[in-house]
Amino acid sequence: MALAQIIERLRSQGTDDATYEAKSCTVGLSKDVWETVSAFANTRGGTLLLGVNEADGFTPVPDFPIDRVCDQFVSGIGDGGSRSVLENPPEYQIEREILDGRPVLVIYVDELPAAQKPCFIRARGIQGGGYKRVDDKDIRLSPNELYAIQSVTAVDASDRAPVDGASVDDLDEAVCEVLFSRALMLSPRSMRGADSIDERLKRLNLTNSQGDVVRAGLLVAGKYPQQFFPKLAVDIAAHIGTSKGGSGSLRFRDRVVCEGTIGEMIEDAVHAVAKNLKRRSTVSSLGRSDELEIPELVLREAVTNALVHRSYNPRFDGEAVSVDIFDDRVELTNPGGLWGKSWGDLADGRSCCRNATLMKLLSLVPLPSGAGAPAEGNGTGILLMMAEMEKRGLRPPEFYPAIDHFKVILWRPSERASAGSRVDFASDVSGIEQSLGEHSELSINELAKQNGLSLSQARRRVRELIAQGRIEATAAPTSRNRKYRLCR
Repeated sequence: MALAQIIERLRSQGTDDATYEAKSCTVGLSKDVWETVSAFANTRGGTLLLGVNEADGFTPVPDFPIDRVCDQFVSGIGDGGSRSVLENPPEYQIEREILDGRPVLVIYVDELPAAQKPCFIRARGIQGGGYKRVDDKDIRLSPNELYAIQSVTAVDASDRAPVDGASVDDLDEAVCEVLFSRALMLSPRSMRGADSIDERLKRLNLTNSQGDVVRAGLLVAGKYPQQFFPKLAVDIAAHIGTSKGGSGSLRFRDRVVCEGTIGEMIEDAVHAVAKNLKRRSTVSSLGRSDELEIPELVLREAVTNALVHRSYNPRFDGEAVSVDIFDDRVELTNPGGLWGKSWGDLADGRSCCRNATLMKLLSLVPLPSGAGAPAEGNGTGILLMMAEMEKRGLRPPEFYPAIDHFKVILWRPSERASAGSRVDFASDVSGIEQSLGEHSELSINELAKQNGLSLSQARRRVRELIAQGRIEATAAPTSRNRKYRLCR
């Protein structure tokens, strides 16, 4: 986005936001700049506007010492041989611009790859020097957020932890028999030498080597898992309007808490959401049919992903998967941030799951209705959701990974998902392809700037193009040299 457009946006808002931060820096680099750099690096990246006075309506600072501020920033971030103020400093780009006839410094700060987070101020340490960006504020990272950041690339065995107080008697014998039968059919070697029920339970990791029931086993085959984990459920609320708490004395249109095994929760949650959505009539060569305004297949995939990929670490035992139904959208939020992947490669088709034992069991056991196994484990879930929404002319799903949670938004065919919105999205995608046609390779910052998009908008469009096989990345998500080009 051009500087003039950014300033117009900020003046209209009357404040900074999640993507842009203005600092006056009248005599030198402000010390709180490093809090913002840390926050941008740990969240979604962002842009610093140095030499711009927010209090005076985002006007340029007279006699702004641009050379001094630039040198102080470069030195402070650790370039030029100096030691960085930050641990794990991010990549950045500096540009000198003119605003209302005066010089300002524009600094684009990239989000750090997951494996390199967190970025924090050395002098304050990791507990007190790391920040995240929330609207126009730099908020210190909480202990839970630090844990989530630091464990994002570590093998997580929480789904294999023994459940205190649970025994084999708490498992549903009928479900276990189905698991044994399916394992014999689909992966017969898994049952080799497992002649007793106890051996089969251990072999499929419903119990551990000591015979203790583990979390994955209880969640897939338990009689009532919420006896041990009351909040490992799906909490569904249908709200009035487009925000929470905006309906006066009536708080919800509908409220359902779905319990039981993961399979039971998936089916109950899809049913509970579906009854709060509208149905649309469509006419085809086969005749007229009624279908949900958001495809049931997409709802099931989104709920399944939330339950399979949420964190089952004890830190998050007090949080349920939440589904909020608004007049214009459905939001699904699960505890635990994105694991093993980055926001930019969500739709690359690569399977990556923090709960490997749970995923394996769910690939064997069918849903209670007999509709098949809820999890495939082949990385196609997000691609399927995108394709199904596009097939019906709906706005693409939006994915918002945060440090300690993950949110999916499914837009209903309302004003927010109008034909105009879809045209704008298609126009943006076409513009990115055109930019890449004119240049051999471009970074995400360059694509955003050339097409008048924010970084988050550009990333969404790029992810869509990658999913469609129209563009490709030049390097791994963790590489600081990652750019994009047209597929050859």
